[in-house]
Amino acid sequence: MRGDLVRKLAARALATGLAVLAFLVVALTGATGWGLGLTVAALAAVAWERRVRPGADSVAETALVAAAVLVGYARRLDAGFDPALAATALVLLGLVLLVGPLRDAGGLELRAANLPVRSWTPLVAARLGDALLGLLAVVALAAAATLPARIALAAVALVAAGAGAVGLDLARRRFRPGAGGSPVSRALRRHQPEFLLYFSAPPGSEYQVTMWLPYLQRLGRPFLVMLREPEFLPTIAAATTAPVVYCPTLKAMDEALVPSLRVAFYVNHGAKNSHCIRFTQLTHVQLHHGDSDKAPSANPVSAIFDRIFVAGQAAIERYARAGVDIPAEKFVVVGRPQVESIEVRSEPARALANPTVLYTPTWTGHHADANYCSLPVAEALLRGLLARGATVILRAHPYTSQNPASARQLGRLTELLAADRARSGRQHVFGAAARELTLAECANRSDALVSDVSGVISDYLYSGKPYAVTDMGGEGDRFAERFPLAGSGYVLRRDMSNVDEVLTALLDTDPLASARWATRTRYLGDFPAESYAEAFLDAARRQLDAGWNPPTPRAAGGADLPVEPDEASLSPRT
Repeated sequence: MRGDLVRKLAARALATGLAVLAFLVVALTGATGWGLGLTVAALAAVAWERRVRPGADSVAETALVAAAVLVGYARRLDAGFDPALAATALVLLGLVLLVGPLRDAGGLELRAANLPVRSWTPLVAARLGDALLGLLAVVALAAAATLPARIALAAVALVAAGAGAVGLDLARRRFRPGAGGSPVSRALRRHQPEFLLYFSAPPGSEYQVTMWLPYLQRLGRPFLVMLREPEFLPTIAAATTAPVVYCPTLKAMDEALVPSLRVAFYVNHGAKNSHCIRFTQLTHVQLHHGDSDKAPSANPVSAIFDRIFVAGQAAIERYARAGVDIPAEKFVVVGRPQVESIEVRSEPARALANPTVLYTPTWTGHHADANYCSLPVAEALLRGLLARGATVILRAHPYTSQNPASARQLGRLTELLAADRARSGRQHVFGAAARELTLAECANRSDALVSDVSGVISDYLYSGKPYAVTDMGGEGDRFAERFPLAGSGYVLRRDMSNVDEVLTALLDTDPLASARWATRTRYLGDFPAESYAEAFLDAARRQLDAGWNPPTPRAAGGADLPVEPDEASLSPRT
């Protein structure tokens, strides 16, 4: 998070500073050529700021740059009053003032992918800011080359015509909407989706959706993905054939929530989930994007959902342990379908020769009480693994780069592995190569896991292979009480003082092998391996069809786990 703040402040300072400097150089000195060069640099800085801060207001900077370009153009031509240049100035400054409001108005329109709808206005409106920056750069280059002002006027008129067309269409949509709603709404009605996957999250969180898309598609029912942030639209649309809809406003959601919808699935506890939960005609189901002993996995906000799909009985116990009181009938044990492709190894890890170890450090979290990241002490761990002849797969959390200190620590680890690969020939996997692998592929390639407290451990538990957990809070004996998964793993102290002892247990003796299997059942359910994902599919189909009766899952020892009661026995919102 600190890294994001630093980038945003740097982008703001650079864009504003270069715009002011360019104007001062052109207006107050005779260095017109240098000033025009600075305007192009300022435009590049404004473009960078928009990438770092998509909602940045850059009217002041673009107005200064436009003024600098026009003053410089007049000086380069040095021909007195030029009507073409005056017209260029009038239209260009009008565009500087109007492009922002037009872009914002277009951003309020419903947008979609994977639907037979072509809605050009929101797309063009979203690009008007980039078009204006490009136009200013063209006019600056025309000024530097002392081209006739009518050439600049032609370029400005072309962009103005596009902006005018966008403005007229947006006005028509607002004041004279088409019968039956927007084109996207009409297309969704024809599609007849039965459920939706709702998603709102910070940038870089697409994995929370993509891990569930294959299983939702296997339901064989029409559905849609509803997004609340526009940057996710292209990436998630590329991951599915289902319609993907970006709803910037509550009004847009009203249009997208067509009458055929019956169920809404969620993958996190984002604040904007409440915008969809207000639709009481839907059954709201929380899926989560992982199962771990982290504090967020027992979020009290879960209570607002009609159903909470959990991987195993341990998740239900986690809420109770945290003092979160949720009616038992809301919980549905469905396993963790994403682990179905993980290969299971039943024998203990004894005297592994040349083992491959997966190391998955998590990120620092939004708050100090959720910081389980072991990167600050990981060098001692990696050196211990290398000393035992291990090949390392280093797969860091996607959010690691948001913290500059974590990014530097990760960089040192990759350098260490790269140096060892060059020296020993062991094919360590890290960086982009590790991110290209799925977690299942990493699990199948490895013999053991070292992880921080995270959902990775629950998934890896399915393999039956040994794992070690880092105790970054320094809780000692209380660690396994707070994080029960650690009870079947080997706990690394925060100072790594027991790294040799833990690696011996992890790779040579594996005394907790039998305990892992009991833990595996509690955390991941007791479903047949050959049809493991069917537990989720059955439970999801039951939400869509009250007549669907999936088999009852089994707990450890043969006792039945809670499954969802018949719809007739519950009110629509429990």
